Amino acid sequence: MTYDACDLCPRLCGVDRRTALGFCRCPDKAIVAKTMLHKWEEPALAGNGGSGAVFFGGCTLGCVYCQNAAISRSPAGQAVDSTGLRAIFDCLIAQGAENIDLVTPTQFLPTILPALEAPLPVPVVYNTGGYERTETIRALSGKIDIYLPDMKYADAGLAKALSGAENYFPVAAAAIREMVAQVGEPQWEGERLKKGVLIRHLILPGQIENSLKILDWIGETFRPGEVLVSLMRQYTPMPGLSGDLARKITEEEYQAVLSWMYLNDLQGFVQEAEAAQQAYIPDF
Repeated sequence: MTYDACDLCPRLCGVDRRTALGFCRCPDKAIVAKTMLHKWEEPALAGNGGSGAVFFGGCTLGCVYCQNAAISRSPAGQAVDSTGLRAIFDCLIAQGAENIDLVTPTQFLPTILPALEAPLPVPVVYNTGGYERTETIRALSGKIDIYLPDMKYADAGLAKALSGAENYFPVAAAAIREMVAQVGEPQWEGERLKKGVLIRHLILPGQIENSLKILDWIGETFRPGEVLVSLMRQYTPMPGLSGDLARKITEEEYQAVLSWMYLNDLQGFVQEAEAAQQAYIPDF
């Protein structure tokens, strides 16, 4: 894992990030935009102390509706090396973090991997948009306890229009299979998830068919209980969007997808309608 001839993500830019910028516009040093005890992750992750969230600047997707656009569209934040990153992890753990939650980390893996060389006393969560190379996920074997990928799109046209990633579905599907192969079925300590894969799906307004196809794929691909699902209704319209993307999802849309989740015998988490508000977006 190096920054020269970068092939960390499926964009395969191939640039030498010491001297040039690729799709993610990130340099050859990790950019940390925010650290916090994140109380709004799924209860099995946040617990009482909160997830020790480390938000990295930049992103390999660039979704038009991104709630973290302030840091994802340009890598805003503080540059840190591996030693500094490990110090951040230790500080969050000392504050009571239930885990270390790496949020959008892939573009900085050459810096992150050395910081994880010595095992941490809490689980490490890989919080990703799902658009990952299987080769990159394999490089994480033994260092990640909980994979927290999105599965955003089943439809290639939608993926291209909203994230510029027409190949999103086959790429994310392969990556999630690799994640499950690595960490296996969910393992618990009381009500806290200690190991496993938790697949998030954000319901988009006007795109119910996309959501149903995603849930079908999960149900057909994995045994009941082999993965967990977090069905998210927190879509919040960001400024400048139009059409269906300029509104929240309706109760009817949410109930249709929720019913499909249960019909597919999928286990996991759901959200209250109150989650769809800007107050729950971290202040960057």
